[in-house]
Amino acid sequence: MAFEYGGATILSSPLFVTTILPFLLIFTIVFAVLQKAKIFGEGKKQIDAIVALVIGLLAISFRYAIGIIVELVPFLAVSLVIILVLLILLGSFHKEGEFELPKGIKWVLISLSMLALVIAILIITGFWSTAYDYITIDGGSGFLTNIIFVIIAVAAIAAVVWGGGKAKSGAAEK
Repeated sequence: MAFEYGGATILSSPLFVTTILPFLLIFTIVFAVLQKAKIFGEGKKQIDAIVALVIGLLAISFRYAIGIIVELVPFLAVSLVIILVLLILLGSFHKEGEFELPKGIKWVLISLSMLALVIAILIITGFWSTAYDYITIDGGSGFLTNIIFVIIAVAAIAAVVWGGGKAKSGAAEK
């Protein structure tokens, strides 16, 4: 799954694709997370920018990290487009200022996005085939069954703990 460079524009040159774009992506994400989390305090944009710059420069100095990022960007772009279309469709049925996703839909979207991201990273790093072979071949015959059982048990416990609503006042008196 090698990335091929096409065309003669600067946007498709190896320098731009393997150095500048990954740096900008990492810098922007780290800076946004630091700004939102306020780890270094309120109004410390300079410190957040320096930390994001250092992390971005460190990340582009490792070829393996850049390879993962370059392979992951198309998957993330398609995923973001799908999520954006879904949000546009959901938002088209609400008035301005009223749109808010229900908690259940939020958690489902977050869970599916994280699962898709983990699977994409496993596929890109090459670990997916090893894990899949272990699960499906005789070496892990009970492994898949155990994983499914644990997932069902955790989902059932979560449904019991967080799924119940408040009882109506009339129901307690009967």
